[in-house]
This record gives sequence, C-alpha cells and structure tokens, in this order.
Amino acid sequence: QVQVVESGGGLAQPGGSLRLSCTASGFALSFWAIGWFRQAPGKEREEVGCISASDDTVYRQDSVKGRFTISRDSAKNAVYLQMNNLKPEDTAVYSCAAGPAFSGTICPRHYNYWGQGTQVTVSS
Repeated sequence: QVQVVESGGGLAQPGGSLRLSCTASGFALSFWAIGWFRQAPGKEREEVGCISASDDTVYRQDSVKGRFTISRDSAKNAVYLQMNNLKPEDTAVYSCAAGPAFSGTICPRHYNYWGQGTQVTVSS
C-alpha cells in the first residue's frame, strides 16, 4: 500500500519551533522529490519548499526563508520540515507530497502522492 503521512503538528508559541515529519509506506522517499505545502484558513494552498532526490532544497515563500529547513533521513524513510521562530501567520495545515525526481529539477512539476495534512497552530 502506498501512503504518505505527516506528523509533528500541534500548538506552538510565537518564537517557538516544531519539526514536521513526512514518512512513507510502500515506497522509498529517497527516490522521490518531496514538497511541503501549507494552507491557512481562508487561503489557497501554497508550496513552502521542496527537497530533491539528491537533497537540494528550494524555499518558495520569502516569509519562511531563514526560518524553515527541509531535510531528509533516508534510513528512517522520512523527510522533515524544521520550523523555527514560528509566527502566528504560520498557522496552517501542512502537507507533504512526493513527486518524480527528474534529473535537472528540484521541485517536481507534478506530485503523485499526498499526505492528509497536520495542523500547526501558532498562538500565544
């Protein structure tokens, strides 16, 4: 069974940190590019960033650059989104997705498998 699952969400105070995990069953994430997405209440989903099969990373939102880091642990078949210095505007449902790892690209144009999402709430 092919499945992607996010975990690690929860409530954090402004300035705090959370680490989200993206794990897979049925296939190895190490052979896929992984994207992180978020959708805030009342807003469209946006891509936070991605990590390629060769572990190159791209961060697409200026608001997260320098605060968020995407990394991979192939031994655990997991990709992580480390979020530091959290702000209330980071509140959203965060999802990960796996897409084809084509040579010469970092973020896939298309994602094949999506997780169900994990809620991140930043509030004092």
